[in-house]
Order: sequence, then C-alpha cells, then structure tokens
Amino acid sequence: MKKLLASVLMIYAAAGLAIADAQAPKAAANGASVSKAIKQLEHDLADAIKAGDADRISLIVADDWTGVDYSGNKATKQSFLEDVKAGRDKVESVEFGPMDVKVLGDVAVVQGSDTEKSLTNGKDTSGKWVWTDVFVKRDGAWVAVRSQSSMVQ
Repeated sequence: MKKLLASVLMIYAAAGLAIADAQAPKAAANGASVSKAIKQLEHDLADAIKAGDADRISLIVADDWTGVDYSGNKATKQSFLEDVKAGRDKVESVEFGPMDVKVLGDVAVVQGSDTEKSLTNGKDTSGKWVWTDVFVKRDGAWVAVRSQSSMVQ
C-alpha cells in the first residue's frame, strides 16, 4: 500500500512539474508583454508632461499616487497635476536610457534613466535622471502608484 501511495505521489509530482514547465514560457511571454506596455506608459507619461496634458497624465497616474523628487519633496497626484497645469513643471525634451521592468503579478517596478531639458518652479532641472516607478494593474489597466527620481551629478 505504501509503495502504491508513493508511486501515485511521484506521478502527481511529475505531472505538476510538467505543467509548471509548460506554463513557464507563457508566464515569460506575459512578462515581456507587460514590460513592453509599462515602457510605453513611461513614454506616454513623458509626452503628456511635455504637452502639459493633465488629463492624459491623470489616466496614467493613480489617484493615490505619490512621488518623491530629487530634493526629497513629496508630491501627490493632485499637486503634480496642478504643477503641470500651472506650468511649474515643464519638460521640453526627454531622451530615455535603458529601462528595466520587473513584473510581479499585478505589480510592475521599472527602473530607468533619461536625459532631459526641463524646468521645475523656474529652476533649470535639465540633465541626466535616474528613477523608479511602481505600477499596479487596477480594473484591467496599469497605473503608476509610486515614483522616485534622482538627478545624476
């Protein structure tokens, strides 16, 4: 009886490993698809900021989003949108460097860099930047929930 039970358990374990192996390429393909979508959202967000399009930004940034800038100042979605609308945050150009996206189910973390020509509150903030954004999939759409940026000296 114990031999039979052990044999049955081994068959189930082997079947489980085969199923997991079969699903691994699908998960990797899904991760690549999400990674591409997140990178596109980063480009869309930069384009919306350049255009001063608060409505478009609002679709990408979640209502509970917070960000920390290079000075350690915390921003909310509301304050960010107000700064864009008022022209306090302006971006003339952005050239993206490499982006690395880590997908963890319904959460995606992207680390990237860019070189930009920009102004924040009238201060020239042009230069090279590194940043991290956290996206969450909500109601079928990816939205940014956290951001942090640092200027490279």
